[in-house]
Amino acid sequence: MSERSNNDSLKKSCDTMNNITPWQQMISSCTGAVLTSFFVTPLDVVKIRLQAQKSPMKRGQCFLYCNGLMDHVCWCRNGNGNNTKPVHWYKRGLPEPFTGTLDAFIKISRREGPTSLWSGLPPTLVMAVPATVVYFTCYEQCRNKLGYRDGLQEGQWWKPMAAGVVARTWAVTLISPLEMVRTKMQSEQLSYTAVWQSVRKMVRQEGIIRLWMGLGPTLLRDVPFSALYWFGYESFRSMLQRIHGKIRIGFWDNFFAGAASGAIAAIITLPFDVIKTHRQIELGNVMGSSGEKKTSSTFRLIQSLYRQQGVASLFTGIVPRVIKVAPACAIMISSYEYFKSVFREHNLKAQKALMIPSS
Repeated sequence: MSERSNNDSLKKSCDTMNNITPWQQMISSCTGAVLTSFFVTPLDVVKIRLQAQKSPMKRGQCFLYCNGLMDHVCWCRNGNGNNTKPVHWYKRGLPEPFTGTLDAFIKISRREGPTSLWSGLPPTLVMAVPATVVYFTCYEQCRNKLGYRDGLQEGQWWKPMAAGVVARTWAVTLISPLEMVRTKMQSEQLSYTAVWQSVRKMVRQEGIIRLWMGLGPTLLRDVPFSALYWFGYESFRSMLQRIHGKIRIGFWDNFFAGAASGAIAAIITLPFDVIKTHRQIELGNVMGSSGEKKTSSTFRLIQSLYRQQGVASLFTGIVPRVIKVAPACAIMISSYEYFKSVFREHNLKAQKALMIPSS
């Protein structure tokens, strides 16, 4: 009886904890995206600098920038490093080569200044903020529509998975044309007017579906990851709620739940990530060459990887992926939940103030 009454009280308190508006959810997710990008971006800046040191990138070559929150295809715009052309953040050279990740952090900070570690932040914020706002707000709305109550009721395990699938599909589909335009603009260094004319010409010749080129491989990884992530996060969160005996858990509880669920989802969906990375580079080369190159299908890419390198090729890079994804998920969800709790307290105080009769 005591356990049932405890669950009933948690359910009632859960109803009062959801009283935040969609705008407040959007602000919370926006703040979380900015904080996550700020903390995780230096990891990818150092990684790309280390990669460029081992195999220098040529002008026009595309590379993948991904900080655990968003993935971007970027172009090497500078030339061979002479003084007549600008040297961008991913090709800056130091007198002494980097011997490892920690050494790269120290040398870049000392020689170029600490701000150089955030050189890759702008391309992330351009797409990460709107994509994250759409994704998290849609997830919350879908979850609430399904009547999910933090896993406290039996048979609700599928609801966060369904909400995660819908939210990720909607967010990726909505942002995909913008990412395609951004990639096209960066690869050919076009002005906004030229980009608009290029997009109109492309739509007339190949149809509006061309704007969603590359959507398939993106959904192939992001949708399963989203389903597994939200299932894991809500499960860990419900477990911690039962341990503490209250619906409102702390910042570090959310941090742990986000990191654990993000790591598990990253490991399980690693083959999809490998496939998506190869496809992004292929599609990037296609857009960078004005559509002259032909790209193979995702299925043919899987066959090619399997024939050339075996099953092991689909599980490469597990350590770097977990190192980036786990903290990114942890920072994002814990900051998101923190700012949601701030808005909840604000709304509750406003409601109490309205209920006090004027003297």
